[in-house]
Amino acid sequence: MLFTETLREATRNSWEQSLNHPFVTGIANGDLPLETFKYYILQDIYYLNHFGKVHALAAAQADDFRITAMLADKAKHTAEAELTVHKEHAAILNITDKELNQFKPAPTAYAYTSHLYRAALSGSLGQTIAALLPCYWLYADIGKTYQNVKPSEAIYQNWINTYASEWFHASTQDQIDLLNRIAEDANEKEKEKMKEQFVIAKEYELAFWEMAYTKEVWMSERKNSSSASKK
Repeated sequence: MLFTETLREATRNSWEQSLNHPFVTGIANGDLPLETFKYYILQDIYYLNHFGKVHALAAAQADDFRITAMLADKAKHTAEAELTVHKEHAAILNITDKELNQFKPAPTAYAYTSHLYRAALSGSLGQTIAALLPCYWLYADIGKTYQNVKPSEAIYQNWINTYASEWFHASTQDQIDLLNRIAEDANEKEKEKMKEQFVIAKEYELAFWEMAYTKEVWMSERKNSSSASKK
C-alpha cells in the first residue's frame, strides 16, 4: 500500500463527511445561498494567498532542484489559477475592493493557514507537502464526484468545472506522487509526523466547509450579536 493510501484510509470518515457536507451538496444542487458562497470566496482568497506562500517555503526545503522548481511553479500557477477563478466569482458576487481590503479571516481560516505554516516550520519537506496535500486531493475528489451535475447557478457550475479539470487533477497527482517518493526514504518516526500533518489538515478542510456554511465569526462577535439581539 502506498503511503498516501494509508493517509486516505486514516481520514476515511472525514473524507466522506467532506464530500457530503451540505455546503458541497448545496453547490452541486445549486441551492446554496449566494451570500454563503460569497462568505466562502472571501475566506478562500485569504487561504489561497497563504497556500501559495507555503508552497514557496516547501520549495526552499527541497534538496533536489527539480522539486524546488516544481513547487515554485505550483506556488505561482496553482494558487494563481484558483485565485483567478475566485476573482471572477468575486465580480459576479459584487465583492468590492473595500470588502477585500477590510476582510478579516474567520477562526477556522486563520487556524488552518497557521497549521500550514507550523508544518513548514518543522523544516521537513515531507511534513509540509503532507499538510498541503488534503486541499488538492479533496477538491479533486469533489470535482470527480460531482463532475456530471448541472447546478442551476452558473457560478457553481464554474466552481465544479475548475476542480474536475484535467489540469487540476494532474497537479493533484504530482503532489501525491511527490509525497510517496519522500515517504520511501523516510523513517517510521518521520512518516508518523507526516501522517499527523495530513490528518490535521484534512480535519481543517472539513471544518472549512462548516465555517462557510455557518458563516463562522469570532466568539466576541457572537456575544456582541447576542447582546444586540436582546436589546
